[in-house]
Amino acid sequence: MDERIRKIIAQFALPGGEIEAAPYGNGHINDTLRVIVHADGGDRRYILQRVNSYVFPKPVEVIENIEKVTAYLREIIAQEGGDPLRETLTLVETRDGRHYTLAEDGELWRMYLFIEGTRSVDLPDTEALFALSGRAFGRFQHQMGGFDAAQLHETIVDFHNTPARYRQLEDAIARNEAGRLEQVQEEIAFCKKYEREVHVLLDAMEAGDIPLRVTHNDTKLNNVLLDEKTGEGVCVIDLDTVMPGLAAYDFGDSIRTGASTAAEDETDLDKVQFSLPMFRAFAEGFLAEAGAALTAREKELLPMGAKLMTLECGMRFLADHLNGDKYFRVHRENHNLDRARTQFTLVRRMEEKWDEMTSIIRAIG
Repeated sequence: MDERIRKIIAQFALPGGEIEAAPYGNGHINDTLRVIVHADGGDRRYILQRVNSYVFPKPVEVIENIEKVTAYLREIIAQEGGDPLRETLTLVETRDGRHYTLAEDGELWRMYLFIEGTRSVDLPDTEALFALSGRAFGRFQHQMGGFDAAQLHETIVDFHNTPARYRQLEDAIARNEAGRLEQVQEEIAFCKKYEREVHVLLDAMEAGDIPLRVTHNDTKLNNVLLDEKTGEGVCVIDLDTVMPGLAAYDFGDSIRTGASTAAEDETDLDKVQFSLPMFRAFAEGFLAEAGAALTAREKELLPMGAKLMTLECGMRFLADHLNGDKYFRVHRENHNLDRARTQFTLVRRMEEKWDEMTSIIRAIG
């Protein structure tokens, strides 16, 4: 084991025994290792992570959010008769009583209990699996319904602020840093059509039509641990982006990834279609758990959440392309432009099926 990692692990209050650590999972943001302590009472497993300080410039605030959210969830889960140690993340204390330690280079590390008997799946390839994802994130939304979102830090400023993302695109267009402006005129014209629409969700919140809520903001299926035996969703993980937001954000980002028939960077745009069956499956699962906690207006705006989260992601890809591919990692020429075109095509496909999308939400209730 790397001596640096050994020193970090030694800061946490673990049982005595031989320790081993190895890289774990396929996350793209934080460094993650699985730690095993071979103790007298049997092996105990943990997850050790370095919080990426580039993505999260105030990592202590990330920890503070997680402390508040998991403490609240433990109370709610216990009231519901569930198992708090299995159904939400549990931070491991350091020897000085904190939930993080700072390495010699100043980087922040934290540790969780490993949730045994679970697995994760990267993509929802069936309606049933996508419905399970919907239920898990809907349950999270329902369980956090009584928590004051204003208590949480905004760990990534304007993360799902679609008007701000539009302004960032305008800035990238004005600067044309990578000299690519001429090749993306069609994409720019597409985005400009939505200049007013990007405000819909935030305008509704500011008007008091929909409430500010605790949102996860990274609602991919692989952020739900599934029970190895039953296949049911057990625990929502990766809480680093949990912060104040809107229910439509979490719903919409799931639909953006799970109801598309193509990869995020598909170059054959004919393959990019919008799956109504997958949309229905997620919506049924999500509303079965979260429905009672949501207002009628929030439910009505769920399709708009799907559309704006997809548009927002496309604008971010396009802005990064114009800026010279500084944020998203690219693996080929015009990779971010391909990603943007895929998202914009998916927006068009949603609009083609807009009446069906809204009818599905109304029918579910």
